[in-house]
Amino acid sequence: MGSNFESFGDHIVWDLLIQFFILVAALLLGNIVRRKVPFMRKSLMPTALIGGIFLLIFKVIPGCKDLINLGVMEIITYHSLALGFIALALKKGKKDKTEQRSSTKVILETGVLQGAVYVVQAIVGLAVTILLAVLLADGFFAGGGVLLALGFGQGTGQALNYGKIFESDYGFAGGTTFGVTIATVGFFVASVVGVVYMNILRKKGKLTIRSRDDKIHESLSDYVSENEIPNTESVDKLTINLCLVALVYGIVYAIMRLINVNLVWGFNFLLGVLIAVLVRLTLNFLQKKKVIHRDLTNNYLLDRTSGFCFDFMIIAGVAAIDLDALSSMWWQLLIICTLGTVVTFIYIRLASNHLYKGYEQEAFFSLFGMLTGTASNGMILLREIDPMYETPASTNLVLSGLPAIVFGGGLLLLLGYCPIGLKESIISLIILCVAFIVFTIILFRTKIFRRKVKATAETDGACSDVSASEGGVSCAASDEADSGEDKI
Repeated sequence: MGSNFESFGDHIVWDLLIQFFILVAALLLGNIVRRKVPFMRKSLMPTALIGGIFLLIFKVIPGCKDLINLGVMEIITYHSLALGFIALALKKGKKDKTEQRSSTKVILETGVLQGAVYVVQAIVGLAVTILLAVLLADGFFAGGGVLLALGFGQGTGQALNYGKIFESDYGFAGGTTFGVTIATVGFFVASVVGVVYMNILRKKGKLTIRSRDDKIHESLSDYVSENEIPNTESVDKLTINLCLVALVYGIVYAIMRLINVNLVWGFNFLLGVLIAVLVRLTLNFLQKKKVIHRDLTNNYLLDRTSGFCFDFMIIAGVAAIDLDALSSMWWQLLIICTLGTVVTFIYIRLASNHLYKGYEQEAFFSLFGMLTGTASNGMILLREIDPMYETPASTNLVLSGLPAIVFGGGLLLLLGYCPIGLKESIISLIILCVAFIVFTIILFRTKIFRRKVKATAETDGACSDVSASEGGVSCAASDEADSGEDKI
């Protein structure tokens, strides 16, 4: 009996729980500060980010640094990313009025736009780190700049995953901190730059910011759908949904273990999405065949599960920053993040004005928030000007995820090539530039075509004016006369 009680005091288990307790305390403190401090509330900064900042400050206090285990924080960030995406991918498709107004063409174009932004961020980051590698006497890791696309474009989890791979497999000293710091700065950019620009537009009368106290009307259908497991069932609906998420992740682990290639372990979130979609389709098929008679998943519970995972991903990711490593590369990060912010802002602004007629501002803020922070940042910014999600911007953001993975997939392939050395980084930069040109032509082709049509129309109009003023002599006749003169 005594040995059983001793096992309850296992230091390994309690050490892990202590790290979780630290995250919980910081998250709750961040929530209090965000609610009570007007500046924080207006900044729209995620609560998890504020909590992570408190942990960074905590680590500066003498004697407190060792209380936070960087390895555990990295593990939590890594797994939370995949679990959050799996929960989202298991959700049932739900058609509403907003989705009906968002065409397949626009959703595909939004996916192309996301791919283009990933590419342009990678170009900016690689251009800076390659230049630093050439100019600095002690050199710099040439391929490190590609992490800008992961930190800004895809968030903390991916930046940490590949930063760690770059560090362990390719010798990028401080690579994990480099990637996570970029992601953290991205959250600041999404929140602070997004809100500042929003207020600038408001003062110019170009934007109406709705009060955050506006109530969004919700109905029972937002929480429960028909044919779900009843609350009187012997097993709780939350338990079933969590079990499905865990089952998918177990399959993902088995696949990665079977392949057992280092690069594959960085794709845990992508494999999770693919397996979750297959599970979702399987459940739908079994329901149609009357093998399963009730919906096992609940969209509301899966949303809450993903929200929980992403909150802990953010706060643990920020806590995983190694301040000692950061002190030796802060100015390189400043250059990369500043240029990345400017280029991302300009490109999304131009694309939004061109692609999303009638809801340019809503599209811009949702995409800017997502492509510097996460999708939640984009939704937070969008809610300020479109609290009822009356424009297709929110639907574009959600449904463009799969096309974005397809169009940005080439970048993931380069992640195993560009960190090999300087030559490989330069070749990767050239490939990315070509991809950027292709994406830009696809996105703005309509504008180019319209310019040609407009020019042709103006020419035809000029000909008509001439024919009317000169006794009905047409351009065609004039062309034939010119042709006849040439023959003579």
